[in-house]
Amino acid sequence: MKNKIKILIISLTLGLLFGISAISVAQPGPPPPPGGHGSEGNQSPGGTAPIGTGLFIMITMGAAYGAKKLFDARKKLED
Repeated sequence: MKNKIKILIISLTLGLLFGISAISVAQPGPPPPPGGHGSEGNQSPGGTAPIGTGLFIMITMGAAYGAKKLFDARKKLED
């Protein structure tokens, strides 16, 4: 019975590994550059990504997580 379980686990692991690698290999290449790109130097992509709001949210969540860890550590020391 243990031998069958080992074979099943090995088969599933290998199947998942080969399945994941096949998916990553099957990704299409990047699209070609736009028509005017490179004619007069590098062209800007036409916009910028708004990172200010996301950065603020990540800093806030990190501070909240740190405060919770500090609170839990102090509570554990008191007990």
